[in-house]
Amino acid sequence: MSWIEKSKPIWLILVIFVLSGNYMLYQTSLGINLLPDEAQAVVLGSLLDLMICFPLFMILYRNKFSLKALIALVAFGCILLRLIVPTELLAPYAMITWSGIVVEGCLVLVECLLIVTLLRYMPKIIHDVKENQLPTLFAFSQAVGKYVKQHPIIQVICSEMLVLYYAFGSWRQAVPKGLTLYKKSNYMAFQIMIIHAIIVETIGIHYWLHTKAPIVSIVLLIFNIYSVIFFLADLQAMRLNPIFIDKKSMYLSLGLIKRAKIDLDNIAAIIDDSELLAQKRSKETIDFILRDFESVQPDFIVQLKQPVTVTFMIGIEKKYQYIAIKSDNPTELKEALAKNKVRF
Repeated sequence: MSWIEKSKPIWLILVIFVLSGNYMLYQTSLGINLLPDEAQAVVLGSLLDLMICFPLFMILYRNKFSLKALIALVAFGCILLRLIVPTELLAPYAMITWSGIVVEGCLVLVECLLIVTLLRYMPKIIHDVKENQLPTLFAFSQAVGKYVKQHPIIQVICSEMLVLYYAFGSWRQAVPKGLTLYKKSNYMAFQIMIIHAIIVETIGIHYWLHTKAPIVSIVLLIFNIYSVIFFLADLQAMRLNPIFIDKKSMYLSLGLIKRAKIDLDNIAAIIDDSELLAQKRSKETIDFILRDFESVQPDFIVQLKQPVTVTFMIGIEKKYQYIAIKSDNPTELKEALAKNKVRF
């Protein structure tokens, strides 16, 4: 692990310190009293904070550098500067802040064009998904990548499209046969219990809270409705996307929470020693294990030659070297891998 990764909490603290310090300086009575009569040097310091320090600390915290992200963060810093610093103090630097707003506007325009492109190609994407033999979770992602450039906003929108599809549009679809991860766990019952609790909480508390804090009650109502929709979608995605293995790859998903494509020729070994499985797993290991009321151990861990990309909710991606799996029929899963020339 690099020193930047180890220092992530420090970078986050510095981001919070920069934002909160500048906000308190210009937006609280205590901060305003501390400002000198000639405050231009202080404003210049805030400009450097929000246009240099804030982007730098954010990039270090994310541990992912790109020129586009840097430009976006600097432009966002300009917007924060205009929101925090009073207009009369910011007047000498108006051109700088307006340039940042223009850049941010251009970036938003590009993202809007990407969304329009996605909608334009949606009929072709749906057609490709229907013709594809892969599970829908993977077929949809593959089809979108074929027509639309990968971008965080596109990943978020596609993630929400999958939520809506599985929550409302997948109930007539027959459950495909295949190896599953959920039937021998209490995961389904646990999710249904959570949905029931959210509905009861919404009915019981919303009306009372609405009289006390209307805005808070509406926000909680929206959040609860989305939570119910997401949990229903996750249950359907779990049922309709069993493990899929073809001649080249294994497609593994845990509902809408996470999914991964594992090339069979990238598998170095299958670890099934009980003592090794009981040990605490490293940060290079991702679990495809359903946890409910009991502590469970994986049936085996897939060791990879090269790290594989795992996709989480809203399109977040991360690479892992080991995949821990607990399935309903581990023997059958091993046999399926063996038939496709995986040796262990």
